[in-house]
Amino acid sequence: MRYEAIDPQFFVRNREKLRALLKPKSIVIVHSNDIYPTNADGTMPHHQNRDLFYLTGVDQEETVLVMMPDAVDERDREILFLKETSEQIAIWDGEKLSKDQAIAHTGIKRIEWVENFEAWLHRLVPQADHVYLTTNEHLRAATVVETANDRFIKQCQARYPLHRYERLAPLMHQLRIIKEQVEIDYLQKACDITEAGFRRVLGFIKPGVGEWEIEAEYLHEFVRRGSRGFSYNPIVGSGKNACVLHYVENDKVCEDGQMVLMDVAAEYGGWAADMTRTVPVNERFTDRQRAVYDSVLRVFRGANEILRPGNTPLEFQKQVIELMEVELIKLGLIDAKEAKEQGEDKALVKKYFMHGTAHHLGLDVHDVHPPHEPFAEGMVFTIEPGIYIREEGMGVRLENDFVIGRDANFDLMRNIPIEADEIEELMNG
Repeated sequence: MRYEAIDPQFFVRNREKLRALLKPKSIVIVHSNDIYPTNADGTMPHHQNRDLFYLTGVDQEETVLVMMPDAVDERDREILFLKETSEQIAIWDGEKLSKDQAIAHTGIKRIEWVENFEAWLHRLVPQADHVYLTTNEHLRAATVVETANDRFIKQCQARYPLHRYERLAPLMHQLRIIKEQVEIDYLQKACDITEAGFRRVLGFIKPGVGEWEIEAEYLHEFVRRGSRGFSYNPIVGSGKNACVLHYVENDKVCEDGQMVLMDVAAEYGGWAADMTRTVPVNERFTDRQRAVYDSVLRVFRGANEILRPGNTPLEFQKQVIELMEVELIKLGLIDAKEAKEQGEDKALVKKYFMHGTAHHLGLDVHDVHPPHEPFAEGMVFTIEPGIYIREEGMGVRLENDFVIGRDANFDLMRNIPIEADEIEELMNG
């Protein structure tokens, strides 16, 4: 098998934790994501609704989870609706989960076919007072395409207008923000696969190599080690392309004297790693490149010291900006006197470091979280400071993934080379 099997008790516990947060006489209904079309008869790969996956572990389309903890009939308290397989489906797409397989995989004892969902819905919803439905409430979400859950909200409210409708998203954010050990294990596996890809490209990068070729080297290594591939669209930016934060074209040739910034990582079993490294194309940093690199590395290490339980994302970012200001002054990019006179927006610093330093990580690369929630033990964050000097055609970003611990953070990417000397040594080896 590509992935190590997850103990179904993980999903059982997740549903138990959700039940504890629900109001009395509630029903929860979560649909799988659609398979989205491209052109002609093409479709995009299926990406499961992460809340549904977190609660069931099921990664196939046309799936619905219904939870009704106070149902009179105990058998109705958890029901999973699945697409019924057939010989035709088996021939063209492969068999779907059988009822017995779904029971073993999820720990849910009642499995029904999704074609019967509407009939079951009409029997169960009248027994409930509160209906919990899910929407994408991520702060960075741009909701343009209507999802299966969006459509169902309209249908359900039209059919049962007098029920009390509740937001499932805040509850799921509360649950998913603290990681269980099984999740950390999967994240570690994703980071280990990412490490293998990085070590592979260190021996491949040289002047004349295409950014797309570097991308291909990563993908080869990721897939051969059991990942389905990238956990997000890879960024491989050489020279001035490193100053474009969301550069994904990866279509330029790496030139002698440049650095190449690689924001590339693997997924494993649905969990996402997130790594950035910046290396010299010709295997040696120039003095200026090394100075900028070391400044970013010092901010990276300083940020790890203050990404601690009780601190808040807002205060953390302010503190990192202060660390970065010191480095930018050392590099001669901003004047010390002007730095003291700049406003609270720190515009001089943000000219060279314009993005956030950390984000939650988990089933999503930018994982869900309650806004402004203080850091706590068991959360997983990236740390990714960067300096982007457009006038010099260079950008440096470094990024690792950390589990926040009680006494110290645990670096999931501790084995991935990050010191400039080690990178040069490996590239020259």
